[in-house]
Amino acid sequence: MAELKPVPFDPVAFLAIAGLGRRIVQIKKKGILFSQGNEADSVFYIQKGRAKLTVVSQKGKEATITLLVAGDFVGEESIGAIAGLRLATATAMTACTVLKIDRKEMIRVVHEEHAFSDLFLAFLLTRSMRTQADLVDQLFNSSEKRLARILLLMADFGQPGEPEMMIPKISLETLANMIGATRSQVSFFMNRFRKHGFLEYNGRIHLHKSLLNVVLHDQIFEPNAAKPSLLDASQVSSKPAKRITAIVKRIDEAKIARKAERKSVA
Repeated sequence: MAELKPVPFDPVAFLAIAGLGRRIVQIKKKGILFSQGNEADSVFYIQKGRAKLTVVSQKGKEATITLLVAGDFVGEESIGAIAGLRLATATAMTACTVLKIDRKEMIRVVHEEHAFSDLFLAFLLTRSMRTQADLVDQLFNSSEKRLARILLLMADFGQPGEPEMMIPKISLETLANMIGATRSQVSFFMNRFRKHGFLEYNGRIHLHKSLLNVVLHDQIFEPNAAKPSLLDASQVSSKPAKRITAIVKRIDEAKIARKAERKSVA
């Protein structure tokens, strides 16, 4: 009787179908995958759709950490040595199909299946590099350039295949939270991008490849904060300046005279 050979592990198939310790979950738009403060008991793999990861401070201020797309894992902190609490909230930006993998099953497959652990490690390294790039962007680039970069990332520019020119609907408040700006600033930048033909914005955002010029070549046509220009010296009348000089001279002469009078009295 022929001996059956074990079927090699396929990480793609593992992440595509439900099985022991994992199930496929449908999340509606604005639905919650998990919430900050909940028990970290599972890892999610996004099969379809887009989501965002946000954190809320003790004072109630919300910040968007990153955007998530199909092919991303989220909630990977749950496979730490000690299972703790969720540090952020994952919310669906569009209708999402996700694979929910229990903590024990995720730890097992990482330890036992090298093909999967290689794939997962590659994701973690990519996520780490993206986080570093986000930090550098936040520290050194202008708000306008940070906005352009976020929009391009949402459209998957630079990824294999054709980019998505029409990105999912996203609020100006969310974009403002991501780049550390105000809603009015984001609105101003979006209108300027539209004016220069970088995008079309009418509820949904339709990007043009020319927006890359803002990020790659610093083609920002006006300063981020409009300031009144200083008057040219040639435009300033010399008469007021001479008058001020004469007044200062008289004040100095009066001071010298008073000092002389004090010395003579002494």
